[in-house]
Amino acid sequence: MANKDGRMSGNKGEWSELYAFMKLLSQGRVYAANEKVEKIDEVYYPILKIMREETKGEVVDYVIHDNQICVEIQSNKIISVDRTEMENQANKLIKEIASHSGSFELEEIAKFANGIKVTKIKAPSTDTTDISMQIEDIHTNFIRNVGFSIKSEVGNPPTLLNAGLTTNFIYKVTGITMEQAEEINAIETRTKIKDKMSKIAEYGGKIQYCGMNHDGFKRNLIMVDSSMPEIIGNMLLYFYTEDVKDCDNLVDMLGDRDPLGYGDPMMYTYKFKKFLCSCALGMKPAKPWDGLDEANGGYIIVKADGEILAYHIYNRNFFEQYLLDNTYLDRASTSRHEYMSLYEGNGELFIKLNLQIRFR
Repeated sequence: MANKDGRMSGNKGEWSELYAFMKLLSQGRVYAANEKVEKIDEVYYPILKIMREETKGEVVDYVIHDNQICVEIQSNKIISVDRTEMENQANKLIKEIASHSGSFELEEIAKFANGIKVTKIKAPSTDTTDISMQIEDIHTNFIRNVGFSIKSEVGNPPTLLNAGLTTNFIYKVTGITMEQAEEINAIETRTKIKDKMSKIAEYGGKIQYCGMNHDGFKRNLIMVDSSMPEIIGNMLLYFYTEDVKDCDNLVDMLGDRDPLGYGDPMMYTYKFKKFLCSCALGMKPAKPWDGLDEANGGYIIVKADGEILAYHIYNRNFFEQYLLDNTYLDRASTSRHEYMSLYEGNGELFIKLNLQIRFR
């Protein structure tokens, strides 16, 4: 965020977006990454310009010309800055980001940013796009405007899918009495989620996926794959009952147990990768999804050492494998998201389990 006097304040992830903007302008290109988040030297995308719209209706273009970056509004040059100076400022910024925690201000960086018409750490966004660029395909020379989502490894691991009431899945519970259910609901230990699931098992209870809390999220999942609600429903059950959290391990469990009867473990891997990719590029639980990528360029990763790599839609396979290898399921607040309590409906018992996905 920015104050009226030009000061800027933000957390590591927010400052990382400004760093990516500055570093990419100084480099003039973004390199592709493989599934291990390693640079592919021979695959890169020349950047012709980066576009920002900090004030609605006013797009500022940062056009790369040889050793200069020209700041333009409606093709009129406002100011120019040397790319070497941009690189120096970017390198200062990444060191500051690494040394701070929480929300912090950086006066020197803010002064430089204000001087090139940047008044906010991150440009406002209504979708998944964090940075918009005009890039050139080195193979076809095709020039296009694309949007990328930015994820930073400098600070705390970001969330891929945020928890909410919309991400609750519903399960039927059989084999326990109402009295036992009341006893289970009364558990308020520090590890109450694990303890409640253990007590259900101790009493001989069986838990089976039967639906979702939000029809909109269910519809979006079916857009990805008609079986996706059942696939994630079973995966969540493994997570809460057996405390396995890494997505790659959970997908392996799906393949071994084959709850949908595919007869082929790769079916689960393929389908779940598509789900993760959809989450990364624009699909949200509560928002009707049209199946299109909002971040139509792909993903930009700011690594802990400041290196910036991209997963372009052209190398989608690497991106999907990266997502599978680097995400896990996490437990959100049970009170805020209203799950993990047994409840009665039409004479039967049910419980809700919540889905939240984070990067490692």
